[in-house]
Amino acid sequence: MNVGLFGIENVNIWVDAVIRLQLIVILMTVVVMGLIYGERKIIGRFQRRLGPMRTGPFGILQSLADALKLVGKEDLRPRGADPWVFELAVYFVFVPVFMAFVAVPFAFDWNVRVLELGLFYVVAISSINIVGWVMAGWASDNRYAMLGALRAAAQGISYELPLILSLIAVSMVVSTDAGRGSLDLGVIVAEQGHIPYIVWQPLAFAIFYVAMLAELNRTPFDIPVGESEVVGGPFVEYSGIRWSMFFLAEYAGLFILSLVGAAVFLGGWAWPLGEEVGPVWQLLLTAGKALLLIFSVFWVRVTMPRMRIDQLMGFSWKVLLPMSFALILVNGLILVYDWPDVVLLASNVVGLIALYLIIDRGITRRRVRPPARAGAATTA
Repeated sequence: MNVGLFGIENVNIWVDAVIRLQLIVILMTVVVMGLIYGERKIIGRFQRRLGPMRTGPFGILQSLADALKLVGKEDLRPRGADPWVFELAVYFVFVPVFMAFVAVPFAFDWNVRVLELGLFYVVAISSINIVGWVMAGWASDNRYAMLGALRAAAQGISYELPLILSLIAVSMVVSTDAGRGSLDLGVIVAEQGHIPYIVWQPLAFAIFYVAMLAELNRTPFDIPVGESEVVGGPFVEYSGIRWSMFFLAEYAGLFILSLVGAAVFLGGWAWPLGEEVGPVWQLLLTAGKALLLIFSVFWVRVTMPRMRIDQLMGFSWKVLLPMSFALILVNGLILVYDWPDVVLLASNVVGLIALYLIIDRGITRRRVRPPARAGAATTA
């Protein structure tokens, strides 16, 4: 007997899958429009503005108006562009983001399919969009688009490794009936209980959060789409509905990685007090924790300046990647020798302090020196 969504019994497996996919499409569209509106309002408040106010009550229909405007725009293509690659690039960016929703759990048994390798699937399928960015930049026959695409590829590859290693560091300490380690997002949430993994592994969360910002090309890692440098990045030649699909994929990716972070580090739908709650409360808890991460991303955008390309690449290969490998090694030693969880927490705290000191030292070394006094002797 198959039990479908909402506990409905005797449902055909394919019908149930189609229903779940349709719900995901609706959810993704509504969430992305809400995130766009929310970001504009939040940034407006940070900058002492009102944000969108004209369209609908409190400007709540502004995202819908923008979507209708983009749909009605003409779909232009540069004269020297490769037509097939130019059009396929959009789908290489959009489709992987949509497919990643298949394994992301919103509550207990509230996903399209329960995958034992769900965490691996989400990370692997989400990384395909780098191919779409490179295709868009190359096919546009625009030097700014190509430069932005190369930046996106270099940045994505550099920060994909710390992102994966930080998630592996958590998944390897999950206790299951078969022993240690699990890539099932539902199992990871269930094993956290009322103490989320962010308490035991704060260093892994810090690495994940920084790598997430870089993977999403969010400030201060928005070098591939910098308007002042590359005029919008790989999709500078896109317009209308195709450009809106790039935009939709960006915010959908933000929502997906926030859901993954909420499930792996914040306990997902688990109630902090350890009590079991119903499916509605589980959805609200998961959404609330994901929105908390999304709000922090918006906050960082307002407060942080853009990094230079050399700083961005050096921070990944010289700082985050070695610390990720060290975290994996320490977690492995703790599992092999069966040390208590206090050792796990202590090692993460030490690593977090080291990461802070490295960042602080880098900022201090790059401070502008005071100008020389007037009349001071100069040498050739």
